[in-house]
Amino acid sequence: MGLFMILFTLIGGITLSAQSSINGTFSRKAGTIETTFLTFLTGTMFLTIFIFFFGNGNVIALLEVPKWQLSAAFLGTMYLLLTVMAVPRIGVIATNIAGIAGQLVIGVVIDHFGWFNSLIIELDIKRVFALLFMIISLYFIYKGNKRSSEESKA
Repeated sequence: MGLFMILFTLIGGITLSAQSSINGTFSRKAGTIETTFLTFLTGTMFLTIFIFFFGNGNVIALLEVPKWQLSAAFLGTMYLLLTVMAVPRIGVIATNIAGIAGQLVIGVVIDHFGWFNSLIIELDIKRVFALLFMIISLYFIYKGNKRSSEESKA
């Protein structure tokens, strides 16, 4: 089952990069906030259909959870909005690497301290090196994009 989850997540990453690129281009015509709105409107319609046919949970429970847990919806919206803003300016790969680096940094902090009732996983040298390499890759990708952009303008 773990291998399938990795494969599904890989496919999710592919769709996220494609969405980022399309949304970045679309936002030049429609606007950043409007593009983000369309994405969430479409997602709402799609998920409503999925809940109707496949849902087995309790939608009313959304009103019963601790209020701080509702912040996750805001955080997801902010992620998409910031991604739509970044792609036309720094490119898809730099945007995605920056997003992944941010996820890794906060993920290490959350794991280390066990925030949000997560499993506590101590920060070790392997994790530090993984973060360091991700930041180095972001630097090189961003510099390469910047150089390519400057060369194409010349």
